[in-house]
Amino acid sequence: MHTSLDHEKLEVYQASVEFITWTIPVLDRLPANASVRNQLDRASTSIPLNIAEGNGKFTSPDRCRFFDNARGSALESAACLDVLVAKRFFGTGEIEPGKAMLVRIVSMLFGLIRANSDTRVFEEPGSYQAGAEKQTSGRSKIRNTNTSKNQKSDKFTKRYGLSSVTYQRRNMLPKNIQVTAPNAR
Repeated sequence: MHTSLDHEKLEVYQASVEFITWTIPVLDRLPANASVRNQLDRASTSIPLNIAEGNGKFTSPDRCRFFDNARGSALESAACLDVLVAKRFFGTGEIEPGKAMLVRIVSMLFGLIRANSDTRVFEEPGSYQAGAEKQTSGRSKIRNTNTSKNQKSDKFTKRYGLSSVTYQRRNMLPKNIQVTAPNAR
């Protein structure tokens, strides 16, 4: 009988463990004193650990924080692969499969963050081109794509596409609690 925890069922968790497996021969080829070796090892290990811990949290902000950390570690791992090429430890072709895995992991983590967040602001996909090529869109459009039942519809919120923060009003306190001024008798 195989027992599995919730995080083990996540495709992004499985992909991050596959990435660690992919890094083993890469790490073995690096000199022990290469700083990027230790950095890649720690960053790649941090991805599934943060996914597992985040998936075990009960509140959306806690979950998002750990998924954010996992995403940051995946981006750090990608930067480590770039450093390996820049320092001529590996060729671009040798690193490309790992970069493709990381692109997939980052995309899935972004989806998890988006699915667990009611108040985040996300940029709409645009067409960006580097160099002398012309950009197809003059400005990026930023909006909150997540809708919440508790969103207020004031002008500021609508104009900037932001969600508003819900505050507990005094009249929403439990009936048995009385709020009095400090000097009241």
